Amino acid sequence: MFKPSTIWLTGLSGAGKSTLGKALASSLKHQGIPCCSLDGDELRHGLNKDLGFSEADRRENIRRVAEVARLMNHAGLVVVASFISPYRADRENARNIIGPSAFHEVYLSTSLEVCEARDPKKLYARARAGEIAYFTGLSAPYEPPLQAQLTLDTAHLGLSQCIDTLCEFASRCIATPDP
Repeated sequence: MFKPSTIWLTGLSGAGKSTLGKALASSLKHQGIPCCSLDGDELRHGLNKDLGFSEADRRENIRRVAEVARLMNHAGLVVVASFISPYRADRENARNIIGPSAFHEVYLSTSLEVCEARDPKKLYARARAGEIAYFTGLSAPYEPPLQAQLTLDTAHLGLSQCIDTLCEFASRCIATPDP
């Protein structure tokens, strides 16, 4: 048995949210646990394509995602949400929408320098060239969680160690107590 929950991954662009989120969702599915992955890049091409990157648009982006995650949890799914979600207040709002007992925050604490060096999508370079406004970590703030339930620094931990730790954490979060 499992408890439908949302595992919310937050951190800077390039920290590894999408990679770890997809790996976690895959692991849960292989265990027979109904699961859905919600990824920031993917939702901005559909549900949230009308939103930009201003503070107000980011707030609305996270609100919509939290509403979708809540509905999916109510339908019996575990949700893995991978979003920069740079503002503490927005993550707290997501926790309130989803429900405090179902919301589990994971912070990928990888430094700006490491994320920028990785720059898998060349976004930092474009932001530094002035092509992208409101870029988190450079021209827009990122407010790290004050009390994330799990913190992973993907610069100092190998991919397999991050995946194993995240899967173990998720298993504890979704476990139902023995009767």
